[in-house]
Amino acid sequence: MRIDIISIFPEIFEPTLGSSMLGIARTKGAVSFAVHDLRDWTADKHRSTDDAPFGGGYGMVMKPEPFFAAIESVRALDPAPATVVLMCPQGRRLDQKLVEELAGHERLVILCGRYEGVDERVRSLVDIELSAGDYVLTGGELPAMMLVDAVTRLQPGVLASETATQEESFSWGLLEYPQYTRPASFRGMDVPDVLLSGDHARVDLWRRTEAIRRTAERRPDLLDTAELTADERALAEEILGSPERKGDAL
Repeated sequence: MRIDIISIFPEIFEPTLGSSMLGIARTKGAVSFAVHDLRDWTADKHRSTDDAPFGGGYGMVMKPEPFFAAIESVRALDPAPATVVLMCPQGRRLDQKLVEELAGHERLVILCGRYEGVDERVRSLVDIELSAGDYVLTGGELPAMMLVDAVTRLQPGVLASETATQEESFSWGLLEYPQYTRPASFRGMDVPDVLLSGDHARVDLWRRTEAIRRTAERRPDLLDTAELTADERALAEEILGSPERKGDAL
């Protein structure tokens, strides 16, 4: 997979792209990253990428010309078909299902907006707009890093095990079950006996049950689309209807 990022602050990406799993993925050749300075496609001596909005109003809007020139130039760097992504608060909220879909693309070109956003005409070149959540940041760089991290770790050969992502939060449509490691007892808090039993069937059942319990307690909205058996859905409804849960809603 190839990922191109277009930003007016390209220097902030390298510490992330060169570290930890992203750095390993790049070294392995599973993913290639290229970060481009949007200012390289400006035409004035000040290298301006923004201007005042027509109609007045607060703040500045990012100009269309640099983005059009940048996208056209970056597309031409590789013959692979590129999916152009704009990070912005108005976009579709990024979730694991969408991450898995984008991870299967051969190439992504990610645009990072700033200020009051991009000129509306830039959207004519965009395939999908993505939001990191229902809040506003100073720019699209941090959400872009989140997207890059999420899709990179799903590339073949990046993680040590091909099944490493299958039981993580959201991959089941549920939050992940509780995890423990040594020591078995710490400051009066003990690891559940089932995890020490060596009985893999019991462990799997416990993990599935605890994933449902945790989801019902923390993110009940996920249960609407989770694939549950009739017994599992009954368990979730029992947890949701417990006095403790009702008290939380007050």
